[in-house]
Amino acid sequence: MSLPISWRLAPGQLLLHRCWGGECVLYNDLTGDTHLVDEFALELLELLRAAPMPATLLGEDASCATVLADLAALHLIEAAPC
Repeated sequence: MSLPISWRLAPGQLLLHRCWGGECVLYNDLTGDTHLVDEFALELLELLRAAPMPATLLGEDASCATVLADLAALHLIEAAPC
């Protein structure tokens, strides 16, 4: 049995970004990298900036889970036990 997880913004992320035409360039404060993300991914990041959220509240569909996994792989967010 796996423990429920909560997603949170990685400490130190300021989410410096610029958006146009449905795409956003985002600066990663931890790695110094820039990333091209869509507005949905940026909305998830903004939600997580406000407060950590259980994965079940963020959506359980495959596309949301994929975006969360991609953001974690970029060191923008991290998972923690609830």
